[in-house]
Amino acid sequence: MIALGADHGGYRLKEAIRKYLDAEKIEYRDFGTFNETSVDYPPIAAKVSHFVADGNAEKGILCCGTGIGMSIAANKIRGIRAAVCTDEYCAEITRRHNNSNILCLGGRVISEKQAVAFARIFLSTPFDGGRHQRRVDEIAAVERGDL
Repeated sequence: MIALGADHGGYRLKEAIRKYLDAEKIEYRDFGTFNETSVDYPPIAAKVSHFVADGNAEKGILCCGTGIGMSIAANKIRGIRAAVCTDEYCAEITRRHNNSNILCLGGRVISEKQAVAFARIFLSTPFDGGRHQRRVDEIAAVERGDL
């Protein structure tokens, strides 16, 4: 299960990704928005992030104008590692090294074609573990206030 969300600035990217998920028969839940009418992004980021953090979805994808606002809001939720990606390498490495569980994309930064490519990479790339697990554990320690 994948959790999807976007504000008006990321709506077109979300729709392109949704069509990709449909074509690939990948189950998802769409938390909106459902058109290009202006809407605030923090509540959408929170819904998607809680859904992922609570174990209802394996990963999430959030889209706004730049991906930055969504990532800031998403990363406020314990257990979320949201990453803004602007190229294929970042989409791969954020999974391999950071075990990121939410991909953030910008509708004013990348194309719909790029968004689908980044989503495909993000969703199919495994976490490498090993020395990277220690760093993910340290991120969790920062989140708990232990570091």
